[in-house]
Amino acid sequence: MEAEAARYIGAGIAGLALLGAGLGIGSIFSSYLSGALRNPSAADGQRTNLLLGFALCEATGLFGFVLAMIILFV
Repeated sequence: MEAEAARYIGAGIAGLALLGAGLGIGSIFSSYLSGALRNPSAADGQRTNLLLGFALCEATGLFGFVLAMIILFV
């Protein structure tokens, strides 16, 4: 296998982190919405947890994207 092909394969695998981040963010927001509709008075208390979970999932996706770009261009 040539080095260029291995770089593209590695970048593609690193890009799969974006798939996991998308699934995680969707799961977080669907769970929050389900809980907020079930108990609206508790929704404000869980908003901090919602935003923290969103930020952590998004950071994971961004780390994967940055890693893929590093593999491709550095």
